Amino acid sequence: MKKNIIKNLFIKFSRILGYEIIDQNRFVSPTLNKELNKDLSILNDKSIILPLGEVKISRKIKSILILFRTNSNVEIWDQNKKRLFELPKIDYTLRSLNSLIKSISFCKIKYPALKIKLIIVDDKTDETNLNKIKNLINKTDINIVFSKVEHEKYRTIIKKQKNDETYSNLASLLCSYEIAKEKTDDLVFFVEDDYVHFEPMMEEMIASYERVSSQLNRDFFMCPADYPYLYMNNEKTNVLIGNKRHWRTVNQTLCTFMTSKKFINKYWDNFYKTCLDRNDPFEKYINEIYKSEICISPLKSLSIHFTNINSSYGLSPFIDYKKLWDENE
Repeated sequence: MKKNIIKNLFIKFSRILGYEIIDQNRFVSPTLNKELNKDLSILNDKSIILPLGEVKISRKIKSILILFRTNSNVEIWDQNKKRLFELPKIDYTLRSLNSLIKSISFCKIKYPALKIKLIIVDDKTDETNLNKIKNLINKTDINIVFSKVEHEKYRTIIKKQKNDETYSNLASLLCSYEIAKEKTDDLVFFVEDDYVHFEPMMEEMIASYERVSSQLNRDFFMCPADYPYLYMNNEKTNVLIGNKRHWRTVNQTLCTFMTSKKFINKYWDNFYKTCLDRNDPFEKYINEIYKSEICISPLKSLSIHFTNINSSYGLSPFIDYKKLWDENE
């Protein structure tokens, strides 16, 4: 009896001081009142990873803006190849959006206080496909806003291109960057419409961002995909512990990534120059930022870029592509 009283007092005192207790015999944390195989972290407070202990969260995340770029007319931009499963582009757009909505919903259950906004930046979607997208949106209670790309607005800004597809892609990207620059959200996540996401993607990115950022005492860039091209040369990398998986430092991404509003302002010239012409590589000026700032991608992948099966920019390794595809029909 006396022993239990002392134990309870010790637990209460530890809570007051901000310490967590691990009871490895019972495999629980008495201070958190959770089993150790549960999620022990608390958003914007502390990140706890066994057996590495606790990281106090100094970089708190208030809100995230998601900019989802759609173009259901172009099968694979800049290529004449077919995607995995060889279906019309709208099928990839719908599955991409469906998986994103599911991931947002999953995240909102875990972190109800976090503000998440989703804007669809649409580029020339025809009425038939637009109705399919709207039917999908109507099935969710997530607040989703449509924004149409005004192509004529950028005619005097973007250099004349060899084809209209390239111009449209650059205009759509610049439109997304301008929206991000105008908004005041804490983090911004740029997403293309041929990525299919695992349900925990948003939760893992947000929780890992605040953990790593608090440890490094700096903002950074974060890509949700583990691209095959990252394994095709002998480049050094650092491996970091995120929320529920490992992350590695990378020096290249495509145009799907997350970063802070602070960095959009700081590197606005790089974002802007990316959209003025067809660069080689396309992401040349974005990748230049990674010479000064950290960028990380997950091991294993949180999102799969559904391109051609032989593309070095596409399918991440060790994934059941068919299962993920079918789950988001």
